[in-house]
Amino acid sequence: MLINDSGETAGAVSGGCVEKEIKEQSRSVLITGKAKIMTYDGRLRVGCEGLIYLLLEPIFVSDEILNSFNNVIEKRQSFKTDTYYYRSPGEYSRIGSLLKLGNNTFSLNPSFQPVQTSEQDCFSQTFPPIFQLHIFGAEHDAVQLCIAAHLIGWEVTIVASPDEAKSIDYFPGADRLISPAFNNLDTSLFDEQTAIVLMSHSFNKDVQYMIALRDAKTAYFGLLGPKQRRERLISTFLDYYPDTSPDFFEQLHGPAGINIGAENASEIAVSIIAEILSTIRNQKPIALKDKAGSIHG
Repeated sequence: MLINDSGETAGAVSGGCVEKEIKEQSRSVLITGKAKIMTYDGRLRVGCEGLIYLLLEPIFVSDEILNSFNNVIEKRQSFKTDTYYYRSPGEYSRIGSLLKLGNNTFSLNPSFQPVQTSEQDCFSQTFPPIFQLHIFGAEHDAVQLCIAAHLIGWEVTIVASPDEAKSIDYFPGADRLISPAFNNLDTSLFDEQTAIVLMSHSFNKDVQYMIALRDAKTAYFGLLGPKQRRERLISTFLDYYPDTSPDFFEQLHGPAGINIGAENASEIAVSIIAEILSTIRNQKPIALKDKAGSIHG
């Protein structure tokens, strides 16, 4: 969660019960520039059954940090943070985070120099590239899927054939719209943080997209439409590439989505997003009331 000195925020650490106190506690950090540990006892206030320890630290983003960060994001590389802290409330001079971008390490607070002691803990976290969704199609249902994916923070690319005559303004939340020829589709940045959904509403276009994507390595590959259409797509694809490995076809999710009774475009988008999430997080969709243990991973 980020807070600036005007009180504006981005992100959150809970569903809303903790944020007001974080903003109140952050005032001293913004004024003094000193990091501190605060606690929030959910057992006494909202019944969330837990005591939360939070690090509030001042952050100063230099041009060097920003340029290095943007370079890592653009190249779809992972990055790492090491955060040093104590499990006791109060202000400390030796708590804060290091940001590791490629071969460079930056302190988010210039006055923080890590000297780890036996009483101090270090939390390390690796951040993968931003999850990206490539939507092949430009009809109104692609718009709804684009909006849903954008709302959960995914990077969205619309792939439309040149004859679609659509601009990126037609797709709220899209990061880009591209119209490559089928044989010029660049899949070099497709990775384990990538999902594909074919929904062009044109059988011939979807066949050509499948051919162009046959070597792509992705986390999810969805096909819009009924089972019969999927089988026709695969059969036609095999006419061109009969020696394709069965692994390619086993990764296909068609019809795309999970069974929630979706009917209209917005509901179908929710169904597809849910299946992508369950796939990349290796979860079998069930009602939470039937899940044993904690509801969070």
